[in-house]
Amino acid sequence: MINVSNVSLRYGDKKLFEDVNIKFTAGNCYGLIGANGAGKSTFLKVLSGEVEPQTGHVSLGPDERLAVLKQDHFEYEEYEVLKTVVMGHERLYQIMQEKDAIYMKPDFSEEDGMRAAELEGEFAELNGWEAESDAAVLLNGLGIGEDLHTKQMADLTGSEKVKVLLAQALFGNPDILLLDEPTNHLDIHAIQWLEEFLINFENTVIVVSHDRHFLNKVCTHIADVDYGKIEVYVGNYDFWYESSQLALKMAQEANKKKEEKIKELQNFVARFSANASKSKQATSRKKMLDNITLDDIKPSSRRYPYVAFTPGREIGNDLLRVEGLSKTIDGEKVLDNVSFTMNKDDKIALVGKNEIAKTTLLRILMGEIEPDEGTYKWGVTTSQSYFPKDNTEYFKNGDLNLVDWLRQYSPEDQTETFLRGFLGRMLFSGEEALKKSNVLSGGEKVRCMLSKMMLSNANVLLLDEPTNHLDLESITSLNNGLVNFKGSVLFTSHDQQFVDSISNRLIEITPKGLIDKEMSYDEYVADKKLQQQIEEMYAV
Repeated sequence: MINVSNVSLRYGDKKLFEDVNIKFTAGNCYGLIGANGAGKSTFLKVLSGEVEPQTGHVSLGPDERLAVLKQDHFEYEEYEVLKTVVMGHERLYQIMQEKDAIYMKPDFSEEDGMRAAELEGEFAELNGWEAESDAAVLLNGLGIGEDLHTKQMADLTGSEKVKVLLAQALFGNPDILLLDEPTNHLDIHAIQWLEEFLINFENTVIVVSHDRHFLNKVCTHIADVDYGKIEVYVGNYDFWYESSQLALKMAQEANKKKEEKIKELQNFVARFSANASKSKQATSRKKMLDNITLDDIKPSSRRYPYVAFTPGREIGNDLLRVEGLSKTIDGEKVLDNVSFTMNKDDKIALVGKNEIAKTTLLRILMGEIEPDEGTYKWGVTTSQSYFPKDNTEYFKNGDLNLVDWLRQYSPEDQTETFLRGFLGRMLFSGEEALKKSNVLSGGEKVRCMLSKMMLSNANVLLLDEPTNHLDLESITSLNNGLVNFKGSVLFTSHDQQFVDSISNRLIEITPKGLIDKEMSYDEYVADKKLQQQIEEMYAV
């Protein structure tokens, strides 16, 4: 249990939160959400004691231990991997260090023996004898094999270090677990393992994440940073999103009879409860949802961009034919005899480990680079719009304001009012539309690129990791826009819910050929036989 009493924090004139009172209790997983800049990561630092609030205090239960996912990936470079994980339990690691120092003394005294006996007793109470085997289980679950357990942290790749630091936070069954973006840099198998771990974790978890699928799987509650307050709601992210939209609709129809509103709420809760899976997390959530009342749900102040892609013309049956594409980059063959046909109404997700191969294929199809071998041909009725992973080239002229920046990509010489309308959809209204493009954040640049794509009226969209840098609100809006798009899509994304809800076909480029399946992404990753086949295709 972690108790927050009257906590307030502001930086200069900016109020992050004021008079926050929350009790986070054992057995629950709280997803901490809020707009970019709302103070989610800062609030985690307040909970961990890294940041002092101006008023109020944070308290833990007696003898409770708090663990935090470390963000400095280079903090433990000189330590062995297994030891780094055990260091997650600070007191246990201190005992191990002191014990070793005593036993290494050449002049071991009676006093040393008494101290060693005390330490051995505490060591046993903290399950010290199982520490290394427990650490190994966590590492193996996250995909860090035993061949790496005795290596130095400095010898690991960036993604491997992230997994070790996550194992460190999970180690030793902490009473409170604080996780800031724990799925970043994790592969799908590590994310699935972490989901199961947290679903079965019996203590308190507070997590910040932009991964909606992850929040939906593990969270029993959502803690929403909004209006300078933090309100806690029962349910996962989808339940919070849908209920906040329902509350907004009810507020807009204030004269509607209360009986009708209650009926609508009851139908809404029943739908979400019926969809709950059989996991322990979902079962406990269902019981709490059944007790929701009309006053429990509130509209959010969050602003959602409006994303809608409208094809200028319908696509014919001949869309895209790719034959024998090969490409070598920096001495490595990233595409090897790639062939496939894209059909009308296809929404294809390029999935799998090889990021360079996916980006290279999209760049070839958009004419940015030439293949070494092979051909591709777009149908005569197609028009394409491209969202690149790196958008730097599009913002080289930083002196342009956003209206003039977007004017460059307007098919005709449109009026300022027309262009401001497109920018307004993406939350650049009023003076925001006159910002210089060289002061934009990563998320703002992405929203500009989406405005450019909407202006194009293309009937085929190619997108390379479009959810990078976006907040949950923008990801949700883009997700809905692509689901409703009447054209065809070829895209990459690490967002599992994004891929699963948009795609009707999956292509994975492996070193030994393509995997091409018409199935949902959830089915794809759950198919153990297929996943075994894919692993074999990656094996050297």
